[in-house]
Amino acid sequence: MTDLDQLKADLLAAIDAATGVDALEAVRVQALGKQGSVTGLLKTLGGMSPEERQETGPRIHGLREAVTEAIAARKAALEGAALEAKLASETLDMTLPVDGVPTGTVHPISQVMDELAEIFADMGFAVATGPEIEDDWHNFTALNIPETHPARAMHDTFYLAGEHERPMVLRTHTSPVQIRTMTSTPPPIRIIAPGRVYRSDSDATHTPMFHQIEGLVIDKGITLGHLKWTLETFLKAYFERDDIVLRLRPSYFPFTEPSAEVDVGFTWINGKRVIGGSGDAEGGGWMEVLGSGMVHRRVIEACGLDPDEWQGFAFGTGVDRLAMLKYGMDDLRAFFDGDLRWLKHYGFSALDVPTLSGGVGA
Repeated sequence: MTDLDQLKADLLAAIDAATGVDALEAVRVQALGKQGSVTGLLKTLGGMSPEERQETGPRIHGLREAVTEAIAARKAALEGAALEAKLASETLDMTLPVDGVPTGTVHPISQVMDELAEIFADMGFAVATGPEIEDDWHNFTALNIPETHPARAMHDTFYLAGEHERPMVLRTHTSPVQIRTMTSTPPPIRIIAPGRVYRSDSDATHTPMFHQIEGLVIDKGITLGHLKWTLETFLKAYFERDDIVLRLRPSYFPFTEPSAEVDVGFTWINGKRVIGGSGDAEGGGWMEVLGSGMVHRRVIEACGLDPDEWQGFAFGTGVDRLAMLKYGMDDLRAFFDGDLRWLKHYGFSALDVPTLSGGVGA
């Protein structure tokens, strides 16, 4: 017993005297390694009688535990002291000039969002926002989307589990922002609603989360001609071309009547599709870029307005898709991969500030 007490005292003293992690490791090997003194004592337990093992065993195990705990505590203290010393020696003079120009870039989605906001701001539109977790009424019912409409199906919509007063979803479009604006702001109304939306889809041109921008105008005497002029002005400013030609095709959306898909003309130049010119010209074609229409009477009524007094138009498009068309990306999934090479290639300088008159090409 005296030998065990002496060994314990010697080992604890050696642990306390260790001035570095390497010296401490040497003590650990001396005590607990394969040929260590404590390990050797543990090996003797097998040759003892039951009485001896009952008397000596707890003392040996206690020695091992005491040494193990002392080593862990000393190691933590040494590492903490080393960290403090390192922090004290590694200082940075913030008054010195930077070594180089920052290399960060603005993500194409952020850039296009800014472009769209600037363009519509110049046309008198305000930016409106809303929650990304929406209730069934704002996301569907108020927009004249019936219970049996395919858009409500589970394969398109992310429904939230749990008990709620109304079914809750990740919004499938930014149209609920239009509803919230019409129910809280007296007309006339002229807003855009950019933001993230969610649908259960994923491939080269679709992702479960993507970005959308919608526009809404509510006023007296609004016609389809106002809608066409607004979209034409917007697309000319965005693509920075005066030869933008639009084609409106009859379509169906529950929340607009009449509804129209908006195509933009393009031409092929050196094997690349370039927006601009008539799609009916030789070598040209048409590409769908927007959905639009006159706000349905039922939607206006659902928001507490008189459809005989107030009319309006609405439109919507994917921000990611607009970025792909203008800047030549071919895979939507790359927008969200976080590849620094892609970001460096397609990213924008913070000084690329867009305006309606100057565009963003300067």
